[in-house]
Amino acid sequence: MSKRAEWEKKKAEIEKKSPPRPERFTTLSDMEVPLLCTQEDLDQINFDVEKDLGFPGEFPYTRGVQHNMYRGKLWTMRQFAGFASPDETNKRFKLLLAQGQTGLSTAFDMPTLMGYDCDSPKALGEVGKCGVSLSSLEDMERLFAGIPLGDVTTSMTINGPAIVVLAMYYAMAEKQGVPKEKVKGTLQNDILKEYIAQKEWLFPIEPAVKCVIDTIEYGTQHYPNWNTVSISGYHIREAGATAVQELAFTLADGLAYVEESIKRGMNVDDFAPRLSFFFDVHNDFFEEIAKFRAARRIWARMMKDRYGAKNPKSWMLRTHAQTAGVSLTAQQPMNNIVRVAVQAMAGVLGGVNSLHTNSMDETLALPTDEAVVVALRTQQIIAEESGVANFADPLGGSYLVEYLTTKVEQDALAYIKKIDEMGGMVKAVENGYPQSEIANSAYRFQRQLESKEKVMVGVNKFQQQEAKRTMGTLYIDRTTGDQQVKKLKALKERRNNAAVKKWLGEVKIAAEKNINLMPSIVEAVKEYATLQEVCDTLRGVYGEYREDGKF
Repeated sequence: MSKRAEWEKKKAEIEKKSPPRPERFTTLSDMEVPLLCTQEDLDQINFDVEKDLGFPGEFPYTRGVQHNMYRGKLWTMRQFAGFASPDETNKRFKLLLAQGQTGLSTAFDMPTLMGYDCDSPKALGEVGKCGVSLSSLEDMERLFAGIPLGDVTTSMTINGPAIVVLAMYYAMAEKQGVPKEKVKGTLQNDILKEYIAQKEWLFPIEPAVKCVIDTIEYGTQHYPNWNTVSISGYHIREAGATAVQELAFTLADGLAYVEESIKRGMNVDDFAPRLSFFFDVHNDFFEEIAKFRAARRIWARMMKDRYGAKNPKSWMLRTHAQTAGVSLTAQQPMNNIVRVAVQAMAGVLGGVNSLHTNSMDETLALPTDEAVVVALRTQQIIAEESGVANFADPLGGSYLVEYLTTKVEQDALAYIKKIDEMGGMVKAVENGYPQSEIANSAYRFQRQLESKEKVMVGVNKFQQQEAKRTMGTLYIDRTTGDQQVKKLKALKERRNNAAVKKWLGEVKIAAEKNINLMPSIVEAVKEYATLQEVCDTLRGVYGEYREDGKF
C-alpha cells in the first residue's frame, strides 16, 4: 500500500467519527477542491514543470513577467481617485502622491461615463457623485494642474467615450510640452466588457469596437508607451462571474481586439506589447493566485501559437488588479480592512504589476481621505514589512497552487473554445452568451449566501446589532454641479466656436467614411469641443445601443 493510500485509509476512519463540515468543500467560485494535493494529482492533470512552470520573466510567464519580480521594481500602487470637481480630485491626487502612491488612477462620474456634459438634463443630480466631472479639455487641465505628465503614469477608467477622453489627455500632454514617448499610462477602453457586465455604452457593438481599434492604431503610431486598452475582467467578476468565467471572458475579449487590429492591417508585434489587463482580486486566496498565474500562461501561448507573435513583450500579460468592491459590506465596515489586506496579498503573490486597494467605506460612499490612506498603507505594509516582495513567485511549486493553476487554465480554455466555436467574442456577446453565464453564476452564489452554504462575515454569520454609524462619509453636494455648469458655460462663450464647428464636422466625416477618428477628435478637443459635442456627433452617425434581453 502506498503512503498516500495509507493516509487516505486513516483519514476515512477519522471521518467516520467526525464527518467533515460542510459536505462539499469548494472555492468561492464553487470549484470543488481536494483536501490535499500531491505529485499524483499533478500527474493526473498532465502538469509539466518545464513546460508549464518555467522561470520568472520567461515563457510562458506563469511565475511572473519580470526576471527578478518585485526585487527590481515593486508593483505600482495606483489608488483609484475621482470625485466632485476636477479641482477637488486634483487635491486628492496630490495627497496620494505625497503619501507614497506611485501612479494615478482616475474615476469619472456617470454623466462623463455616458458621454454627457455636466449641463445636460441627463446629468442633473449626478455631477461629481461617483467620480470626477469632466466635460472639456479645460476640465482635464484642471484635473492635472501642477502634475507633470512626463513624470507620472495615469490610468483612466472610462469606456464608451474613451476615445474622446484619450484625445483630451493627449492634447493636454502636448500643451505641457511632454514628448510623446514620455506620455505613459493606461486607458481602460474595453467596450466589450461593457456589453457583458457593466452596461455603460454609447454606440452599437460594431462601431464601438471600431473606436477601440482606432485608439490602438493611433497610439501604436504616435504614443509608444501608452496602453490604449486595459482589457478588464474586474467588472465581469463584480457582476457575479466566477474566477474561471472572469478569466475566460476577459482573455476572449483581448483575443477579439487582437483579431480586429490584425484585420486593420497592423502587425501583432507592433501593438500587442501595449495591451494590458485588469482583474478583480476576490476573497478566495489560492483561487485568486491561481487565476493570475493561469492568465499569464494562457495569454503567452495564445499570442505565440495562435497569432505568431515573435516579440516576447507580445507574449507578456501585464495586469493591474483591484480588490473586490463587491466583497465589501456595509455591515461592520471595519471588517473590510481585513478583506482588502487578504485580497491584496493574493494579488501580490499572484504577481500583479499594479494594484489598487479598496477603502473600508466604499460600500457607503466615495472614500474619505483617511480611508484611502489606510488602503494605501495596506499595500505599503505588504511591500515593506511582510517580506513577500523578496521572492519571485514564492508559492510556485506548491502542489496545491500548481494544481489550481492548471485546473483554472483548463476550465478557462474550455470556455474560450466554446466562444471560438460561436465565431468569436463579438458574436458571443451579440448572442448574450457571457451575459447569461454570469447571471446564472450570480444567482447561484446569492442562493448559496441565503442558505449559508457560503459565508459573508457580519452579513449571514457573526452578525451583531449595529450601533448608530459613526464612520464619517464623503458627501458631494449640489453646488459641485452648479459650479461645473457655470465654468462650462463660460468656456463655451470664450472659445472659438467656428473652429469647434469645423472640427466636429471633420469628426462626422471621419465616422461616415469609416476612417480613424482620433486625428479629428484630437483637433476638436484642442479647440475645446466638449465631450458631449463629440459624442453626440458620433451618435448622429452610429446611433445608440439598446440591449435586448436574452436570459
